Amino acid sequence: MHRPPHRGAKRFTLTLLLFAGVASGQEIPKQYDAVCDTLLKRGFSGDGSYSLLRELTGKAPHRLAGSDGAAKAVELTTNMMTRLGFANVRVETCMVPYWERGALESAEVLQAKGTIRLSVCALGGSIATPVKGITAEVVEVKSFDELQNLGGGVKGKIVFFNRPIDPSKLNTFEGYSGAVDQRASGAVMASKMGGVAALVRSVTTLPDDAPHTGGMGYQDTVARVPGAALSAVAADRLSGLLKRNPHLRLRLRLSCRTLPDVPSANVVGEITGAEKPKEIIVVGGHLDCWDKGSGAHDDASGCVQAIEVVDLIRKVGLHPKRTIRAVMFMNEENGLRGGQAYRDVRSLRS
Repeated sequence: MHRPPHRGAKRFTLTLLLFAGVASGQEIPKQYDAVCDTLLKRGFSGDGSYSLLRELTGKAPHRLAGSDGAAKAVELTTNMMTRLGFANVRVETCMVPYWERGALESAEVLQAKGTIRLSVCALGGSIATPVKGITAEVVEVKSFDELQNLGGGVKGKIVFFNRPIDPSKLNTFEGYSGAVDQRASGAVMASKMGGVAALVRSVTTLPDDAPHTGGMGYQDTVARVPGAALSAVAADRLSGLLKRNPHLRLRLRLSCRTLPDVPSANVVGEITGAEKPKEIIVVGGHLDCWDKGSGAHDDASGCVQAIEVVDLIRKVGLHPKRTIRAVMFMNEENGLRGGQAYRDVRSLRS
């Protein structure tokens, strides 16, 4: 489990406080220096975020929208904010997509002397393969341009997107953005060229044998083909095998499925503003995470930091002019339904 940027959350608390108490363009009063020091000392001396994070990831580790874990997380964070004495703690319901991974995930290179199993997992939102799987030759590409240049050579094959994250990028998200398009759109691009499935190198810099899931999408005008991620180790191995035998065959089997939308909820709690309660400052994180792990970094840490931001202000006895609200948003990973529902409810009220 990655430790969240705890001290950064405390500094954000201070910024939040200043925005809550000071009008736009107004000079920040000197007395806030002492307030900031009080908040910092209180935050740094405690274990607030970490203990909440352990509770959330320990009791509801797999929180993909629609799952039992997501429902448990809604209950947990509602209880957290109630226990901490937040005002107006409530759930705001929304409908969310419900995708299940299924029990079967396998990728096997077929050879005369037997099979070579590769570590694989379905990408979020993928359709399943037929029960017996998809067996086909594999074509390796590093980019969509390279794929298109192959023309008819892709038809009937499994497309293997093997572009790693550039580890030299100082900006982490610049490196991520340079590789994630093949995961998001790889199945669509493969299908457009006549491919029967897409395999994608896991979007990570870790050279391990754990495949990383993540969201992928389809287009209504393009035939849907399955999409799956190979671990970095498996991707390197498959690439090496293809260099020795460009015509090797691989069997991919996935049993994932998309079920009808189900009800879920955002969780909301706040400190009511002393002078301008209808002016609201929102801090939050997304409560859902992919089903392969506990989502400690993405985004349980953001959720518990948002809760602690509000709790710290309450604990030191401050009474901000504006309402400060913590929101645990549901379904960021594969739909953004929680954020959209939060927006839509307030649009109707205005």
